[in-house]
Parts: sequence; C-alpha cells; structure tokens
Amino acid sequence: MNGSINPGFVLTVGLGFLVSCSAPAPETTTTQSPETPTTANQTAIKIDGSSTVYPLSNEVVEELKFERSEAAPAISVEFSGTGGGFRKFCAGETDINGASRPILSDEMAVCAENGVEYLELPVAFDALTVIVHEDNDWAETISVEELAAIWEPDAEGQLTRWQQVRPDWPARSLNLYGADVDSGTYDYFTEAIIGESGVSRKDYTDEVDDARIVRAVRTDPDALGFLGFAYYQESQGTLKALAIDNGSGPVEPSIETVSSGQYRPLTRPLFIYVNKQHLEASSSLQDFVLYYLTNAEFLARTVGYTPLPSEAYSAILRRYDQRIAGTVFDGAAPTNLTLEKLTQLEQ
Repeated sequence: MNGSINPGFVLTVGLGFLVSCSAPAPETTTTQSPETPTTANQTAIKIDGSSTVYPLSNEVVEELKFERSEAAPAISVEFSGTGGGFRKFCAGETDINGASRPILSDEMAVCAENGVEYLELPVAFDALTVIVHEDNDWAETISVEELAAIWEPDAEGQLTRWQQVRPDWPARSLNLYGADVDSGTYDYFTEAIIGESGVSRKDYTDEVDDARIVRAVRTDPDALGFLGFAYYQESQGTLKALAIDNGSGPVEPSIETVSSGQYRPLTRPLFIYVNKQHLEASSSLQDFVLYYLTNAEFLARTVGYTPLPSEAYSAILRRYDQRIAGTVFDGAAPTNLTLEKLTQLEQ
C-alpha cells in the first residue's frame, strides 16, 4: 500500500452498479473573481483524467460557479483518459485526476519517483454499458462469454458478423466502438470481460471521448460499443443498452441494479485523486475538494451515476479531513466488486 493509512479508518462503501449527442465535449471551464487577483494560494485548479468522471467533475464545477458566481476559483476541466491523466498527475502537472479505475502499480511508481503523494477519494459508481443502435431489433441481451468472444485478441479479423456471435442473429457486419488504450474504461472492460487488462482485438474504432462513441453508434445500425452509463443515459433515445448475462440471467444497467449489486461484472467505482502537496498549498483547492465531496451524492445521480450511501460520503470526508494519502487497492484494478466486498478500505 502506498502512502500512510490510518489503521483505524473504515470506509463503508455502497457499491451497486452503477453523453450522447448532447454529451459535454472537453472544455475549459474557468471562473475567477475580478475583484480577487490570482495569488499563489488561488492559482487555477487543474482537473484531468477519465472521460467517464468528466461529466461529474464538470457538473460539480458548474454547480459551484452557479452558487458562488464571481467568488468561485478558476478551474479547468479536461480529459485525456485515466491513464493519460495519471501521466500528467504523477508528473505534478495537475491537481486532480479523475479515474474510472484505481491507480496502477506503474503509475504509483512514477508518482513516488516524482514525490507526488495523493488522496484516493471514491465519488460514485458507474455501470459500464454495452450499447447498440436504436434500430437494432435482434440483440436485447448479451452474455459475458459472448462479449469475450467478440473482443478477445483471436477475434481480430475473424469474428466480423453478428451471426458469428449467435446463429439466429443476422449475417450483418459487426462494427465495434470503444475506449482507447489510455482509458480506464478500456482497462476495466478488458479486465472484466477478457480477464486481462489492456488485452483485446485492435480492429475497432477507439475514442478517448465517450461522446464520440455515442455519435458513432447512433449513426451505425450494425454497431456495438461500450462506454460509461452517464453518456448512454443522456442519449438513450437514440441508443439501446444490452442487458448483461453473467450466468445468472440478463440484467440491464441502471442506478438500481448497481445499488443492488446485480449488474456484474461491469460495475466499477469512480474516483478523484488529489495531489496532497498541492492541496496543502492551496486553500482554493481545499475548498473545492470539500465542495466536491459534499455535493457528489446529489450530483452523481444528476449526471447518471450511482451515488455512494450517505454514510460512505461521511467516511470519505473524514478521510479527506485527515489527509490520508495512498491507495487501498495495492496497484490493482479489481472487477466484480459488490457492496459486501467493499465494506472496508482498511482493517
């Protein structure tokens, strides 16, 4: 485990699993009081990382701007994928990294080399969603085994038609869309479906921006893709989500099936990682992270993610107040998590 952890700290996390044409595109959101010049303690807050976490972080920023108007700090919100974001974060270039998986061992090593300590703060849960075109009238469900057959490396150039997945599906082209290799969504999907992170066929259209996956699938009747639930929810009028069968029957992605633990293995936690040194040097960053954690429960549901239970956010706030650095995942990104499995971050 990296960083100092309070051995008495226990975090109860509710893990249930848990945009579209109007999904927000990456942008820079800035707000600063004209009456309060930027000082060393009020420099612009830089957020990067996961495109999945982006809608939540952007919503937090917009809510803060609405509430505080000119008094809000200058904040930039961008995304370059979880992995791309960690490269910047561990180099000390950003203050906060949104992540759709926990920090990995090699990223931990880079942070350590650069003297970057971090707070690992869960903020919500996502239902990684498998989508098709709204006019697709043959596929309603898909099994984990079928997804593995589609996405495994040996399928490259070989499994190219829907009928090869199920004999009663049409002999139409199967066009695949998904996250790029820098994305935590790609890491998690391949780990959960293939059994090894970062391993899949390469002949698919990859995107760092989930909104571009939405646009591609909604215009391609033969498409199949995967992305974060918030992007599907905002575009569900033009997309269809497939129910996932892990051997216990098909389950549709939703806030409710995430909360109940039924939607597996594509339920995943979402995080923000905060640079501890930057935090200690900036009252604006301290106030913003506090605002983020205080409002995440409501705003997660607003953008389409599953909020943690109230008691979990209270525990995370205590973790933040105590400035407990490091990760509890030991450099791995576990899949198939449930509420019961994630009742404690520390013994």
